[in-house]
Amino acid sequence: HLGHLPPLHITQPSRPTLTSPCGLLSHVGSFTVRLLQTSTFQNTSFVDTEGLGLLEDIELGSLDKHTWTIRFYQPWVRPALPRSDWDTIENMIKIYLQQFSHLINEGAMQKDVTYPFVAQCVAGCELYPNRTSRSFAYVGYNGQDFLSFDTENATWVLSQDTGLSRYVQAVLQNYTAFSELVEVLFNDTCVDDMEVLLHYGKAALERQELPVATVFARTPRPDQLLLICRVTGFYPRPISVAWLQDGQEVPPGPALNTSAILPNADLTYQVRITLAVAPHDGHSYACRVRHRSLGTRSLLIPWGRCHPWGWGWGGAARRSRGWAAGSHGHGCHHGTLGVETQVRPLLPPGAAVGEKGRKCPRGLLH
Repeated sequence: HLGHLPPLHITQPSRPTLTSPCGLLSHVGSFTVRLLQTSTFQNTSFVDTEGLGLLEDIELGSLDKHTWTIRFYQPWVRPALPRSDWDTIENMIKIYLQQFSHLINEGAMQKDVTYPFVAQCVAGCELYPNRTSRSFAYVGYNGQDFLSFDTENATWVLSQDTGLSRYVQAVLQNYTAFSELVEVLFNDTCVDDMEVLLHYGKAALERQELPVATVFARTPRPDQLLLICRVTGFYPRPISVAWLQDGQEVPPGPALNTSAILPNADLTYQVRITLAVAPHDGHSYACRVRHRSLGTRSLLIPWGRCHPWGWGWGGAARRSRGWAAGSHGHGCHHGTLGVETQVRPLLPPGAAVGEKGRKCPRGLLH
């Protein structure tokens, strides 16, 4: 049943030799290229495919759903490789998508799968500082894990054990040319291209944006105060945000809730951490932020440092900016809730300049 499939003739693009691009970057750790594919099979003759390529969290480009050509999103991506190499990569992607659509459709017809359905793939490679690498490929069906590809052994592995998954696994395993194409794309081409992209995208990968932190409160009931620390505008994504009670980090527990790190529209991130406390509990609280853009320093945002817990904060849902003592050193204001701070990296550790050059009672950069 596979005899009518065209043979695959794979020609790998040539690559310039680079001197360990990982070593040229200040980032410590691995880098990952991911290709995301979503194919909606409306019927046996119509498949709508979308694709996106990423280096870490930077969108490199997408696939034109009508022509299957690459649309470049970053100005440094196209110049990274010769035009002939991009042509070769586009041809490999087109061959892959043609064969993928054919094989999935064949499995659907053989197993009487109801149309429409959605197949998703995430594949790529990860490059480590010592220049070793690993490749990966995963296939999903209607939002569930379906198959994965073992790139070292060139075998397809079941993620769910069903009649359909076993059938598709057997078809893919028997069609060795398709597995060879996947191997070339992600074991060889992906790693080689990533090394070049790391060189050309160095500035984008090393971009750093300082976090802006806001501390405010909510009172869901009279016996509980929710202290909320919202941090936004930071890049890269990794960050450490913690609540301190009397100078000690509050450990994980039912009183502490941390959101996922979520993207902003400008390729920065945001996160919030909430601590439930009892009003008038006699403790002091501060939010501590650690991020690569801060270097070895931490950003500390105290809650209510300049006024006692007993003052009348009737509108606990309100938030005002720039009054309670923060890293700008503004003086506290009676009844004010919240403090928004933006780190000024030129300040020496332990000092923070306030309004008209006055120093804070305590520096908030540590």
